Amino acid sequence: MLTKFQKVFFIFWASIQPMTTTVKENYLKALYFLDQEDSKINVTELSKRLDVSKPTASSMIKSLKERGWVKHERYRPIRLTAKGRKAAALIIRKHRLTEMFLHKVMGFGWEEVHAIAEQMEHIDSDKLFTRMDEMLDHPVVDPHGSPIPDQQGQVIQQKLQKITELVPGQRGKLTALSQSSSELLHYLNGCRIELGTIIQLVKIEAFDGSCSISCNGQSPITVSKKVAESLLIAVS
Repeated sequence: MLTKFQKVFFIFWASIQPMTTTVKENYLKALYFLDQEDSKINVTELSKRLDVSKPTASSMIKSLKERGWVKHERYRPIRLTAKGRKAAALIIRKHRLTEMFLHKVMGFGWEEVHAIAEQMEHIDSDKLFTRMDEMLDHPVVDPHGSPIPDQQGQVIQQKLQKITELVPGQRGKLTALSQSSSELLHYLNGCRIELGTIIQLVKIEAFDGSCSISCNGQSPITVSKKVAESLLIAVS
């Protein structure tokens, strides 16, 4: 269910943003994330990621190729060009700056910001996002700890470890999440786990990989393997 703010913004955004541009940018962003997972991207993977048919995805790839954003030959992997990679990173920059602005300035919960940012990332206004960046004092991560690309599309990656990669007794600061679904964020809210929480691994269960963890020195709680693998720690 959209909030009143989201409804008003969506009407405004839809009135000024060509749908074709939005679709192209969504494809470009999907390719960027797929490229991080596997450099050999094919049309089948792309169509599954965007929940569209293969012919639809193939048609859009041709359009992106005409823009100089991708390289693709029949039966060969889809590859982002340097131009395409930068364009995708700048879309992600707008998304993550928006999330941080909504969270830090407007008081939205970290579980609320993604849907709104998905709409705002397609606004073509350098001035708007530059002003956001200045008001936030140039943040390098979003509310979920994901890095914000700079104005050249460059990303600074942190060396973080999953909880499941630690040994019992190790501790560190929760610095980012490997995925930030609303379900996970609501779960972490219920556990009172947020970025900056000091987490110590107590035990990993051999049976199912679930983990016993202590947060900020409190009594241990048990989280599933799936949750534990989502928690990225800067080990102290």
